[in-house]
Amino acid sequence: MKLKSILILLLVCLNVVGQQQIQHDEPQYTSDGQLKLPDNYREWIYLSSGLGMTYGFVESAANAVVGDRFDNVFVTPRAYRAFLATGTWPDKTMFVMEVRTESSKGSINKGGHFQQGLVGLEAHVKDQSRFPTKWEFFGFSPTARTGKPQGAKSNCQTCHSANGAVDDTFVQFYPTLLPVAKAKGTLKPEIAK
Repeated sequence: MKLKSILILLLVCLNVVGQQQIQHDEPQYTSDGQLKLPDNYREWIYLSSGLGMTYGFVESAANAVVGDRFDNVFVTPRAYRAFLATGTWPDKTMFVMEVRTESSKGSINKGGHFQQGLVGLEAHVKDQSRFPTKWEFFGFSPTARTGKPQGAKSNCQTCHSANGAVDDTFVQFYPTLLPVAKAKGTLKPEIAK
């Protein structure tokens, strides 16, 4: 009987931890509609990095930076697992893209480029009950803990709606997810060509 009680307690604890993880991976907003930057986004699933690519809001935040910039894209673990299973993004999916300066001079490096300082952050959130286009972009300064919504007619949303490979997202730039979308048949027809 004691073993059974211990097992039940362990299952309850695991369920509570799992529920906290799900809630922590869901978007949290301030009373005025700003997105709270998740503290743990760097622990999410890393999708890819780009070098010298530009993405609307973050580009303007980083214009004073000389040289190319790296962008690193992270997505919540729950959304990633759902995408692997279905080829689509579930409601409450959150991406965070951080933009960092690049350098080729430092320490023992003799060639190539490495990442340095943070110059911008952007989040892309799917929240179907909150946003008329289902998705919304939020811009953050490097030191901000909340980001303002960019709006349905923002450059980011307009570009992603027109050019996103799957559900307004740039899966075409995520080398581990593009084959999943192809296999599941979820690529937009114009991208699938």
